[in-house]
Amino acid sequence: MDNSRRQGVLPLLLLALTTMSTTSLAVAEQTRLFDFPAEAAAQWRAVNDGVMGGVSDGRVRITANRTLEFLGTLSLENNGGFASVRSVPRPLGLTPGDVLVASIRGDGREYQLNLYVPGRARAFSYRWSFVTVKDQWIDVRMPLDRFVATSFGQPVRGAGTVEPALVTSVGFLLSDKVPGPFKLEVAWIDVVRQPPTSTPPAPSSSRDD
Repeated sequence: MDNSRRQGVLPLLLLALTTMSTTSLAVAEQTRLFDFPAEAAAQWRAVNDGVMGGVSDGRVRITANRTLEFLGTLSLENNGGFASVRSVPRPLGLTPGDVLVASIRGDGREYQLNLYVPGRARAFSYRWSFVTVKDQWIDVRMPLDRFVATSFGQPVRGAGTVEPALVTSVGFLLSDKVPGPFKLEVAWIDVVRQPPTSTPPAPSSSRDD
């Protein structure tokens, strides 16, 4: 290879190595969205099927281990069948591409995490379902763009994906139609944010004259 061609190839190799190095150093940022000191109890409230005539009992409490417990008894009487808790509305600062991660310990039942936005019908939420492992801590990863719009538990066609910036509240819900006691424990809820990607400038081509 003559000198002029070698001089054209070397910059391209250096650019590729630099790009690979930058990519390898770019890592997702995981930050705490909710944790549960004692005073966090005032920031969560129960919403159960009593609003529709049911008699399910769902409560929230903060444990001595600084975890949130969503617990109670699910009942199907009087056309009921759901219990839930949700956070008091506040700006959450979510952005497109975010992934929610929750550390949870359950009872083997299927629960949902709901995202709430202001200005929608009372029964409207964006929902992600997950199955717990009885008495084991697991981390549940929930990409925002995979949540499904629902109303009264049914998918809403044409609603599209959630607009992250509009989300002001999250909540846990049980509606598996299995009457009896339940308990879900949550250690924390984080948000994982991918680093911004930058496109390197296109290398200039060189050729032998």
